[in-house]
Amino acid sequence: MVKGVARRVIMVNSPEPKLFEQAFFLVREEAFRNGTPDQVLKEAEQIAKNCLHKQSGSPAHDIWPTVLSLFCGGGIASLIWSICIFF
Repeated sequence: MVKGVARRVIMVNSPEPKLFEQAFFLVREEAFRNGTPDQVLKEAEQIAKNCLHKQSGSPAHDIWPTVLSLFCGGGIASLIWSICIFF
């Protein structure tokens, strides 16, 4: 049981609702001392948007370094075996 704790929460609607509906941010008390509530809300919206765009990248772009490494490693291994066998 938690007693005597009050937390401020910001709820941000998702810019792309097909994946997520809402994001919730627990806000520190210092946030409202350093900025206006509108600034805090805009920062929360920006963070939600950036996080969504980072996660929604295409997996096809991530596979090319792996494929390139596989072919380079196979080529180097073949070259070493060829040198060892024929020389």
